[in-house]
Amino acid sequence: MPVKRAIPPNNGMFFIIFIGYQWLSLMHTINEYDIIYKWFDHLKSNHHFINGYAIMPNQVHALISFINTTQSIDTIIGNDKRFMVYEIINRWKKI
Repeated sequence: MPVKRAIPPNNGMFFIIFIGYQWLSLMHTINEYDIIYKWFDHLKSNHHFINGYAIMPNQVHALISFINTTQSIDTIIGNDKRFMVYEIINRWKKI
């Protein structure tokens, strides 16, 4: 169950988990792997570090170091998740 808590610092290492809706295996069904890798590239282009990750059929685990962000970490993750979901929905409609 998600819990809404503000992350106060603008840097540090965080463990982030995304779980698909009702544990559906969307990663494999719509070949979502490239969406995750594009997200990693976006984070790296903003000087953050991907320390480790695991991509499974229905979830993503990532260990990410954020370096002196001007945006809050909540905002960064929230925006990135939103754009990933838009892409997932577009691909799902094409199936």
